Amino acid sequence: MINKKYGVIPVIFITLFAFVPAGAQERTVGLLINEEDAFAGYTLFAPMPYDVTYLIDNNGLLINSWESEYRPALSAYLLENGNLLRTGKLPGNPEFPLAGGFGGIVQEITWDGSIAWEFEYSSDHYVLHHDIEPLPNGNILMIAWEYKSGREAIEAGRDPDMLPSDKLWPDHIIEVEPEGQSGGNIVWEWHVWDHLIQDFDSTKENYGVVGDNPELLDINYDPRTGPNYGAADWNHMNSIDYNEELDQILVSAHTQNELYVIDHSTTTEEAVGHSGGRYGKGGDFLYRWGNPEAYRAGSQNDRKLFKQHDARWIESGYPGEGNMTIFNNGRNRPEGNYSSVEEIEPPIDSAGNYILIPGLPYGPEEPIWVYTAENPYDFYSMSLSGAHRFPSGNTLICDGQAGTFFEITSEEEIVWLYINPVNADGPVDQGDPPLENIVFWARRYAPDFPGFEGRDMTPGQPIEGYPTDVLEGFDEIPDIFAVFSNYPNPFNATTKIRYNLPNSADVTVEIYNILGRSIETLVNGQQQAGYHQVVWDAKDAPTGIYFYRIQAGDYAGTMKMVLLK
Repeated sequence: MINKKYGVIPVIFITLFAFVPAGAQERTVGLLINEEDAFAGYTLFAPMPYDVTYLIDNNGLLINSWESEYRPALSAYLLENGNLLRTGKLPGNPEFPLAGGFGGIVQEITWDGSIAWEFEYSSDHYVLHHDIEPLPNGNILMIAWEYKSGREAIEAGRDPDMLPSDKLWPDHIIEVEPEGQSGGNIVWEWHVWDHLIQDFDSTKENYGVVGDNPELLDINYDPRTGPNYGAADWNHMNSIDYNEELDQILVSAHTQNELYVIDHSTTTEEAVGHSGGRYGKGGDFLYRWGNPEAYRAGSQNDRKLFKQHDARWIESGYPGEGNMTIFNNGRNRPEGNYSSVEEIEPPIDSAGNYILIPGLPYGPEEPIWVYTAENPYDFYSMSLSGAHRFPSGNTLICDGQAGTFFEITSEEEIVWLYINPVNADGPVDQGDPPLENIVFWARRYAPDFPGFEGRDMTPGQPIEGYPTDVLEGFDEIPDIFAVFSNYPNPFNATTKIRYNLPNSADVTVEIYNILGRSIETLVNGQQQAGYHQVVWDAKDAPTGIYFYRIQAGDYAGTMKMVLLK
């Protein structure tokens, strides 16, 4: 297995799997690793600079894609009806023109690319941003900013010295019931602005002891320094998740370096106040974690999160169910910048109430699991990014800044690795550097996901281009020797082995078992230049790991495949 040391994965892969001499094509994008322990499924991702969302299989082959007139802003999900639910970035907004994660529109796009529904929420007073969450009842939770003037902020107890732009953009959440093809009803909402406390101005109604009210947010807490101190984008919530069993919402507040849990069972009227709902606290925080300094239960030395993204509950039936995973970006860690994926076990009772000892921060004191690179500083994404737990216990991690997705086992071995081959100009060619290929996050769906029922899941070509169009055959002689991943892989009981030759050559294609013994020769003779494909019928071979080696003159390539019966 490959060591988890993230910084050297591409080099290790080329050494183990390429076995090609100088002049052969180096893989820079697309699929690099696909081990037998990878969780089988289909991975969805939306490259941020481009207007197409992609679904690929574990071999890195395209299953489906959806075009939009909008770039993502920033998340995308598959629905159980097979449609894509996608955020979009509208062309402009008078109040929020340059905000990171700015969006304004959500679209539902059918499997074949038609717009089934869309909803705009954008004006000079509010705009959608970052993330959405489809609910079991068909409604959708959406994060949005709302505009508050400097005067309104001061009336709410904001220190005037913390208003360099004379405005604030506090976050709120709306629940939208789709209606028709281009509309929706807001059936529930929650606002940060309704749950504030401060100890700056005693003349204001929300004046109080911050440390005695961890269920409220201090309007004057801002850990940022330099020119961003007091900037309008005050909370910058960048993810939202829903727990149906608890009827709770989990959000990640990037600026405060915290996670918040709120009660979704309230009415909108109860969500404004401090009582009511299943847990009796109205719209106040039920739980918060990551930065106890924000509610005076610790100092900056007690901070656990650093500009985190993608806070999620682990789904029921999965290893760690009920726990939360977070991509901790690690920006401005005291010991230096590096990223980690962390799993925490919130202190919660059987009724869904979070346990807090007065005067102490919310637990846990430490995560129960943390993934970093062997040398932590080899793995750092300053923003974006996410992590997603599978039923197998494996975890898919998206290094958003690098546009790289890798899957690790519970033993932290990397068993799948893919580099997004799409930038602002579209897919690049294999061998080209993947510049500006950033991705907010990636999600993988199991083969039995209801949205795939009745759909054509036949794999196509890789997303990345090949200079000689090797997967459709050549119109001219290729100038590279290349060996491609067999398809399908894993397979039962036949698979196609594919390669191309720059010149005519004596070619040998042999199958080896895991002990390195040759068990079958598929090709032994001269072949012309061009693209070639040979089928291995393994009906008489036992389940296991095999290798195929292609020798063509001075060139050679070896790849691994898995036979499952």
